[in-house]
Amino acid sequence: MVELSSNLLFAAFFLYLAATICFSVSVTGRKWRDKQGEVTGNRLGTVGYAAAWIGFVLQAGYFFTRWIAAGHVPVSNMFEYTTFLGMALTIAFLILYGIYRTAVLGMFTMPIVMLIIAFASVFPTEVEPLIPALQSNWLKIHVTTTALGQGLLSIGFAAGLIYLIRTLDFTKRGKKVFWLETIMYSLLSLVSFILVRYIFRLFDYEAVFTYVNENGEQAEMVYYLPALVGPNEASLQTQGALEPILTMPAWIRSDDANTVIWSLAAGLVLYILLRLILRKPLGAVLQPLLKNINPDTVDEVSYRAIAIGFPVFTLGGLIFAMIWAQIAWTRFWGWDPKEVWALITFLFYAAYLHLRLSRGWHGEPSAWLCVIGFVIIMFNLVFVNLVIAGLHSYA
Repeated sequence: MVELSSNLLFAAFFLYLAATICFSVSVTGRKWRDKQGEVTGNRLGTVGYAAAWIGFVLQAGYFFTRWIAAGHVPVSNMFEYTTFLGMALTIAFLILYGIYRTAVLGMFTMPIVMLIIAFASVFPTEVEPLIPALQSNWLKIHVTTTALGQGLLSIGFAAGLIYLIRTLDFTKRGKKVFWLETIMYSLLSLVSFILVRYIFRLFDYEAVFTYVNENGEQAEMVYYLPALVGPNEASLQTQGALEPILTMPAWIRSDDANTVIWSLAAGLVLYILLRLILRKPLGAVLQPLLKNINPDTVDEVSYRAIAIGFPVFTLGGLIFAMIWAQIAWTRFWGWDPKEVWALITFLFYAAYLHLRLSRGWHGEPSAWLCVIGFVIIMFNLVFVNLVIAGLHSYA
């Protein structure tokens, strides 16, 4: 059953790739002509939508077969949660594309879904029993609702990014271009994270350290990338492995911090190479592909996605989370890093919806807020989940 589940996810990934290709050709390709030579418009957007639906059905098959194999809802570790987040993003896309029929949204959303699935695949994929803290019906209620909310909010990011690439003047080297290129670099760093992990996995790289953890106890930590930074009071146990340049304090998960540093460095190299080859900002390369896109439409899509996703995230990420925290830890709130960033996410999107009612906060300012909101979500997913030790570290 586990093997079937993995195969279904693998097949879904390639269906999303096919959808990406169809949406991209639909946006950038020439129009079709009928037998009389009349322009009819190409239908590859519809084909891409169908491929995305089939991919979603296959990914849902992965989700339920893994649920049967594990005996619990598969959202209890980074691999399971991140793949479910990709599925939630796909659900949000399928709904909004059905309303707006905007192929460019698929051209940007489907690659993000693929990146999320690829990101998930670098984590351990074994089915494991739930630890006592997670043995509750609130697991499926809290985590799945949170992921669905984040999926809808992420659609706002995709639409906001489209708006900025479509409307910014890349001939001027100002702050706006700089920050948009920073976002492009961040996406490349995510790609680099996946590439770096797989490259060192091919060479079976492993380095074992003994260290003192946040509880002051001796523990062991395994690195799968050469150690640029090491754990607190570390002692390298593997012969021939790289000694760390720096050591991290006990409250930081140093192996994951090391991976983040590798990813940022590799992403910078990849970004510089692309800039040298293309000789222009990455946004400027994409801009001609979006010349026929109506900015007002994607602005509306981003607003609708966030207006729907915000209450869903609020239910899952705050209300249901506090109820479960009271049951599990006998308190509603404890200022755990994960709780703090869920609150920051809530306050940010609440401010976004408030500002949308004000004059001057439509269009470009709104698009920037959508992008910043996604950065907050990804910081929570990657940095807070992996690097900072806390009550949610088991995730």
